[in-house]
Amino acid sequence: MATEPENLRTLTRKPDRGGDRDLLDEVLDEALVGTVSTVVEGWPWSVPMVLARLGDDVIVHGSTGAGLLRHVAEGAAVTVTAYVLDGLVVSNTMFDHSANYRAVVVRGILEPVDDEAAALAALTDSIVPGRSSETPLITAKEIAATRTLRLPIVDGQWTAKARSGGAGVDTDEWTGVIPVSTVYGEPLADIGGTMPASVRRLVDEQ
Repeated sequence: MATEPENLRTLTRKPDRGGDRDLLDEVLDEALVGTVSTVVEGWPWSVPMVLARLGDDVIVHGSTGAGLLRHVAEGAAVTVTAYVLDGLVVSNTMFDHSANYRAVVVRGILEPVDDEAAALAALTDSIVPGRSSETPLITAKEIAATRTLRLPIVDGQWTAKARSGGAGVDTDEWTGVIPVSTVYGEPLADIGGTMPASVRRLVDEQ
C-alpha cells in the first residue's frame, strides 16, 4: 500500500473546527450508519452501511456476496465516513446559510474480526442496546453467510470536524438555528406477542 498523502491528515478549511478522539467516538457511536468508500480501477465505489465502534475498531458487515466487501477484504484502502446533522443555520443571505454538524472520516485497511459472533452481537447492541441477549446465539451457518470486518482507528488516519452556533453575521434581520434531531417513534409490530424489553427501553429512554 502506498504511503498516505500528508494532506489527508490536515484540515485546510476551518481547521479550528477540528475535533479530538472524543468527538470521533461520539459520532461513530451516534450515527449508526456510515459510508464505506474505496476505488476500483480508478473509479470511486461507495456503499452506505450500518456500523458500530467497538473499542478502537469500526465494525462493518454484510453478505459474503457483497461486491464491495469482497474487494476491500482483499486489502484495498478505504474510508469510513459518518455524519450527524445537528441544526440548519438560517442567515439573511443565501451565502451565509450553513449547517451545524459533527462529521468524521477514518482511513485504512479493513481486516477480519477476531471473533465474528462477538462482533455481530456488539453491532446488534449498538443499534438496539441489549437486544443480543434476547435472541438466540448466531449460528455457524449465519456467520458463514456474513462478512464482518474491522477498521482499526489509528492515530493520524482519521479526522473529526464539527460546527456549532449561529450564522455569525452582523445584521438586523432575523438569523438563527433550526435544531435537528433523530427520534424513535412508537414501534409498529409485524405480529403479536410481547414487545422485547430492549425495544421498549430504546424508545422510552431516548
